[in-house]
Amino acid sequence: MPARAAPAQQALGAEALGATLPPLVVQAERVASTVMQGVHGRRRSGQGDAFWQFRPFLQGDAVNRVDWRQSAKGDRLFVRETEWEAAQTVLLWRDASASMHEGKRERAELLLLALSGLLLRGGERVRLFGDAAAPRRSFTGRTGLPALAQALSGVTGGAGLPLPDPSLPRHGRCVLLSDFYTPVEEVQHAVAALAGLPLRGVLVQIVAPGEEEPALQGRVHLHGLEGEAPVLVANAAPVFGAGQPFRQWFAAHRAACADVARAAGWTLLAHRTDHRPETALMALYQALTQATLA
Repeated sequence: MPARAAPAQQALGAEALGATLPPLVVQAERVASTVMQGVHGRRRSGQGDAFWQFRPFLQGDAVNRVDWRQSAKGDRLFVRETEWEAAQTVLLWRDASASMHEGKRERAELLLLALSGLLLRGGERVRLFGDAAAPRRSFTGRTGLPALAQALSGVTGGAGLPLPDPSLPRHGRCVLLSDFYTPVEEVQHAVAALAGLPLRGVLVQIVAPGEEEPALQGRVHLHGLEGEAPVLVANAAPVFGAGQPFRQWFAAHRAACADVARAAGWTLLAHRTDHRPETALMALYQALTQATLA
């Protein structure tokens, strides 16, 4: 049997391995590790082979469930419970369109990878929408994260929100990360189609600070990022100031997207790129857990 590597050698090996990973994966692992400290285990009692816990025998329990070896250690009877083996497939998509500028795409990818790290640690399977190289490919285990990151770099995001295709598993979960600056009707169409599989899901709206609270004044020349014609605004303050038309539209559009999600049994979360990713990841993970239990 080969000798166990010294701690110093192990540290050097870990550092060398980390150096081979893309910086975004390393950052995602750090974010996931921070959130992991505040996440309670999702294991539940049920049908499975993996041992979970011993608990005291209760009135109504079948006698054949008693673990006699454990019970012989004291004066109480104990039941051996097994873990509920319920790995599910989680489908992930991040918007890669031109509107995802100002760090929004980078934040979407960070949250996607950090969430994947949490899910893979928990034994779940992860798949990417738009993975043309292998549309049915699932990523599993801790080693799946670097492979997923590599696959993500080849997923352009496509035109518009993802829609179901024959390769998608039923009764899974789904996370869509975007600014959702598409018409509400398109959001509703995509969510309704995915929920019809059925899939439980979460929408994560990612915006830049200047989009939610623009501070434009004076003469402004606006250039569209999705092929829209440029617009000249002679005085931006009456359009983009607090309580003005743009902010009213922004709030109404977010509320409409939230209504679409709620009607399908989904959840909409809002996140700004100047806020901590750990906070968004915790909320996303908890929302996804609730989508599983619902």
